[in-house]
Amino acid sequence: MTREILVLGGGGQVGTELQRQAWGEGVVIHAPARDALDITDEAAVARAIAERAYAAVINTAAYTAVDKAESDVAAAWRLNALSAAYLAAETARAGIPLIHVSTDYVFDGTGTGAYAADAPVHPVSVYGASKAAGEMAVRTGNPRHAVVRTAWVVSPHRANFVKTMLRLAGERDTLTVVDDQRGCPTSAGDLAAALAAIALRFAEDETAPAGTYHCVNAGATTWYDFARAIMAGAAARGARAVPVTPIPSTAFKTPVARPANSELSTETLTRTFGLVPRPWGEALDDILDQLIGPAANRA
Repeated sequence: MTREILVLGGGGQVGTELQRQAWGEGVVIHAPARDALDITDEAAVARAIAERAYAAVINTAAYTAVDKAESDVAAAWRLNALSAAYLAAETARAGIPLIHVSTDYVFDGTGTGAYAADAPVHPVSVYGASKAAGEMAVRTGNPRHAVVRTAWVVSPHRANFVKTMLRLAGERDTLTVVDDQRGCPTSAGDLAAALAAIALRFAEDETAPAGTYHCVNAGATTWYDFARAIMAGAAARGARAVPVTPIPSTAFKTPVARPANSELSTETLTRTFGLVPRPWGEALDDILDQLIGPAANRA
């Protein structure tokens, strides 16, 4: 039996990895480019959902320019909230489960420990508020949903922290990275594998539990220690590595303050779907293998 799955945001890190997944026999992935399907166009969404009997829809599309969103409010809300409402309404009408990716920015980052999936949200930025609204649109619009929050996504694709650190190490003699923001690095490939498992569960089981889940790699660190791990991994692979100096967030001004605490608990994900994320260090090794090559002791 053929099962067709619609992936939105296919050009991003997670969307790219979803298309690289080993989905298994009979699964066909459709990942239209942005110019082929504008999900902020309600009529276009209705046509796209109606044209095939999709087994599931996975929405990874998002307005993620956190700082720019503060002055581009309407565009952020159109893509992060309004499009989610359109998708929820149309997938519900067609009886299709919707898997929707969200973010740690729905929290204010002042909590201690890892945020549980059912912790109260308190966004403090346009980006965070628009994503929180998108979550609510999905929950209220389609009873067959999974909202999957993630954070600190990295991969061999597009722009991300790992690639930026490697690029800057080639240009500078030292790196300065904030050491007072803590979170869980997440491999886009590992996140995509989890999203695929969740989507297939919903496609195969009409009683699959709707809800909100967190998916990040295991373990927490700071951006500073993450950067040090990247440099150590680069050095082990014969690439240029430079010293990393810690700085406070107050020394690195941005229009939006980054959450001091972005740790997310994956307990509900594991309990519900049996998915146990691997440590972020293992995921980083795989990404560096793809970007640079295997380390001498992993060859």
